Amino acid sequence: MFEYLMRRLILMIPTLFGITLVVFFIINLAPGSPIEQQIQALKFSGSADQAQSSQSGATVSKEILDALNKQYGFDKPVYERYWIWLKNLATLDFGESFTYEEEVTEVIISKFPVSLQFGIVSLILSYLISIPLGVYKAVRSGSKLDYATSFLLFIAYAIPGFMLGILLIVFLAGGSFLDIFPIGGLYSDFYDEMNTWERIVDRIYHFILPTICYTIGSYTTLTFLMKNSLMEEIKKDYVRTARAKGLSEKVVYLKHALRNALIPIVTGIGGFLGIFFAGSLLIEKVFQLDGIGLLGFNSILSRDYNVIMGLVFIQALLMLIGNIISDIAYVLVDPRIDFK
Repeated sequence: MFEYLMRRLILMIPTLFGITLVVFFIINLAPGSPIEQQIQALKFSGSADQAQSSQSGATVSKEILDALNKQYGFDKPVYERYWIWLKNLATLDFGESFTYEEEVTEVIISKFPVSLQFGIVSLILSYLISIPLGVYKAVRSGSKLDYATSFLLFIAYAIPGFMLGILLIVFLAGGSFLDIFPIGGLYSDFYDEMNTWERIVDRIYHFILPTICYTIGSYTTLTFLMKNSLMEEIKKDYVRTARAKGLSEKVVYLKHALRNALIPIVTGIGGFLGIFFAGSLLIEKVFQLDGIGLLGFNSILSRDYNVIMGLVFIQALLMLIGNIISDIAYVLVDPRIDFK
């Protein structure tokens, strides 16, 4: 197992190199650049003596173009800029954001708490609800409650999170019907004046609607995966043997079958690292949340290359580490598996 982990860790290096290389060249070849946006800013800020007619209305003097190219590092060829980015990566220096004019690390960290909070809550709720529900549906397969929950889960899966958010706001957040929950944000305007308990309640109050939208699609997949996996285990010989020994159904299901049925669930447990960058652009827009999803979208629109590369690298790294964690969890759940 140790040798396998070492191989996987070593293979992460060329994988990360390939991902960042492809993304870096794609975003640099895409139309538009931070320089063009600076030119537009000059144009609309009244610098008409420096900005005169263009491809779309104005060109800028060569001196200004040279200064902007040097400022953003675009005076060098793309391969050289990528090499500089790689060297800076050795010290976890992602450069400075063109849009926010701050270090990329600081920009990401500033958006990090929003996505982290919703990611952790969504992950915990998804597993706490889906696994017991899946077990119950397997035990009571074919019952009226099994069919009813399946119907509700399929409806939940079919509703996009952002669309559900709009409906929840309309019906429950002062739209056209009830005014029970706040429209958006993470806390109330008078949050600083509250005591500790009131702050906790206020946070929960603001978390309810966005959390429902974040998790609504994950329940169906996990629940049916748990149900089908357990039903498959129930049909196997070792379960029949356990029943023949006179063991109760509860012991047969929970002690013998459940552990093996959890293996498919465990294969995706490494994805929990994704909670650190959980973000949904549309949900964040609907509930006015300034998180990672919105940051990534705005960075693409503004061609903020350094922020884009920072997000891509960190997410790719977490994904690869998560895959390794899934393999380790796989072995812990089923000792018969041995990676070589």
